[in-house]
Amino acid sequence: MAPKSVRISCILRLLTLGALVASIVVLVTNKFTSVNGGKTSFKDIIAYRYVLATACVGSLYMTIQIPFGVYYSFKGKRLIRNDFLPNLDFFGDKIVAFLLATGVGAGFAVSFELKRIVKEVLRKFAASPLIQEQESKSLKFLDRANIATGLLFLGFFCVAILSVLSSINRTSSSKGFFLG
Repeated sequence: MAPKSVRISCILRLLTLGALVASIVVLVTNKFTSVNGGKTSFKDIIAYRYVLATACVGSLYMTIQIPFGVYYSFKGKRLIRNDFLPNLDFFGDKIVAFLLATGVGAGFAVSFELKRIVKEVLRKFAASPLIQEQESKSLKFLDRANIATGLLFLGFFCVAILSVLSSINRTSSSKGFFLG
């Protein structure tokens, strides 16, 4: 049977994948039609496309890692018997964690700034019911983008924990990549 940390890693990878896929779904389905008939979606804001890209890369990485983790969890031994998988865990978790962190930063930053702009610009014309409806739709769009970014943050947090666990597992089981 595998150590407890391997089972925890497997659960964290599944939780990460779930959070990242949920982030993708929320972001892709986030769109609205303005009062003048214009359609807005996540594709119109470059930072949200970056959030989507980081979630996709993280999901792909977790999809690759989960079968290896499940096998290791049940069999108590690695599927590939050299140091490749511990090194993949070690370096991959760190790279993906940093990538997800940049996506989280971009998503929250652009949402914060756009909310401020929408409130400032549209409140100047608040007397019109159409403007109030536009403000409501715009803020709801940005709130949903914040939810998607929050799910990405949950994925980042899980990968950050995985990064620490893979560091511990790697140093306890091998000499390391650069050490002879």
